[in-house]
Amino acid sequence: MKRTHNCGQLRKEDVGQIVTLAGWVDRRRDHGGVIFVDLRDKYGKTQIVFNPDYNADVLKTAEQLRNEYVIYVTGKVYAREEGNTNEKLATGEIEVKADKLEILNAALTSPLAINDPNEECKENDDLRLQYRYLDLRRPWIQKKLLLKSRFLKAVYDFFYANGFENIETPCLCKSTPEGARDYLVPSRVNPGKFYALPQSPQQYKQLLMIAGMDRYFQIAKCFRDEDLRADRQPEFTQIDVEMSFVNQDEVMEMFDKFVTEVLGKVWNFEPPRHIRRMKWAEAMLKYGSDKPDLRFDLEIHDVSEIGAKSNFGVFKNCVAAGGKIRGIAAKGCVDFTRKQIDELTAYVAKYGSKGLVWMRVKENDEVETQVGKFFTTEQLNELRDAVGAKCGDMMFFIAGPEKIAATAMGQLRLEVARIKGLRDPKKREFVWITEFPMFEYSDTEGRYMAMHHPFTNPLPEHLDMMLGGNLKDCNAEAYDLVLNGVEIGGGSIRIHNPEVQEKVFRLLGLSEEQVKTKFGFFVDAFKYGAPPHGGLAFGLDRVVATMEGEESIRDYIAFPKNTSASSPMDQCPSEVDLQQLQDIHISVQMPKGNEKK
Repeated sequence: MKRTHNCGQLRKEDVGQIVTLAGWVDRRRDHGGVIFVDLRDKYGKTQIVFNPDYNADVLKTAEQLRNEYVIYVTGKVYAREEGNTNEKLATGEIEVKADKLEILNAALTSPLAINDPNEECKENDDLRLQYRYLDLRRPWIQKKLLLKSRFLKAVYDFFYANGFENIETPCLCKSTPEGARDYLVPSRVNPGKFYALPQSPQQYKQLLMIAGMDRYFQIAKCFRDEDLRADRQPEFTQIDVEMSFVNQDEVMEMFDKFVTEVLGKVWNFEPPRHIRRMKWAEAMLKYGSDKPDLRFDLEIHDVSEIGAKSNFGVFKNCVAAGGKIRGIAAKGCVDFTRKQIDELTAYVAKYGSKGLVWMRVKENDEVETQVGKFFTTEQLNELRDAVGAKCGDMMFFIAGPEKIAATAMGQLRLEVARIKGLRDPKKREFVWITEFPMFEYSDTEGRYMAMHHPFTNPLPEHLDMMLGGNLKDCNAEAYDLVLNGVEIGGGSIRIHNPEVQEKVFRLLGLSEEQVKTKFGFFVDAFKYGAPPHGGLAFGLDRVVATMEGEESIRDYIAFPKNTSASSPMDQCPSEVDLQQLQDIHISVQMPKGNEKK
């Protein structure tokens, strides 16, 4: 038989046609000697009727059918009787009365409830991943992958229309320092040497700009050996872009256009033509995060000067030690119970806060607090006015080192928003975060490290500052695109001056020999004339998941890994034959406690 239509195609206008459909048995129902089957494929479902009055032999064959059997069916399209239509199906006004049936394949009983209409999985995650090929039959999972496919087509169309070239870069490359751990690949023909799988095509795309390619894009596979969470996978797909002879504004304007013409088109909404921009310092002050969720207000305020004037030791001592006091007005939260406040106190402690000061704004705007004896009435009123609190609000304050006070208060802001339901799932708020610090100090490493990567250009007005060794105050030409509190893309203008690039390597503590070993080819390329260039990369799956209002990217990946970076389906990673290890000159030393018994 040859399929004439798919299972989501037939309508009332097709009544009277002889059609052939193919697909999986989604559900079978027996009613008074008549068998009804919902036949499913990628496109939808069609009701098939096996009636003895129409063809008794076919009915007899249909009695063998079970869920997930694969079949061909030929029959005539009929309009459903009044009262029997199904408005939930696109094909709900018709049915096909079967005249021929071919069972292409039987199926074992599925361990997954594929035909459950609810978009909630009752099975545990590892079972779903073990039978991922069955999990993918669920229409709502398929819908996610098809949405991603449609998005990708729009991405290709956009970049080709704007003069970009799609160029592939290597997946076997050199391991370089900084960033997450590399996945390493041993070389059989070069004993003792290793390739790394790319964490990003960063250096290659910059080399393409040096090569004169002007505008590049790639849908690139990237690999990072890092701890997993809902929005991370060990291998992921990146929309990678680089442009020559551009400044920061030109790159951001191109991606303002991308948001309008690609995201706006695929998700059918109207984003702002020019996305709001916010400096990193402002984001950290007002929202306690470099990826602020702007769907709600709840701004954070610095009240260090007011707190320092009080007799409250926690505040006075913090400011005297160079710390900061940050506060928010939680609207309508005056009735928070002591239990809720204790839970919030424990919550911010996870982010380094040593306490949480709270104050209620009662009738007549009077401030009530357990630490009131340490403040004058005027100081309490100053705090209230500084954070914009009104009657019925609860004020929260965190004191500590600036980074901790900012981050902990930012997390408190998000938690209060969650409790009060302030995050509108239908709202999409984009913002560019700019002027990131070029460097950040690592207590673990005991040195400054690049906040983004070591190829990021300093702000032109901060170049002399950086060359003079002031790393603390030096900001970069770096920018992140944030949507609803999620960083969906990030990029920068790159260093194109070889002397500046070598200076950055030195400032990061890399010796001349280390630079030559790790980046020699890269630094040499800049000596042959590098254009000013910059770019940006989007996490493909993260963009789609965030646009859909979801935290996890896993269902947008056909065959993802679990939180142990393993695949329950094909059992990778797995042990290999000793001969394979010998061929690549590898000997395995197991961690203590993991040795085979």
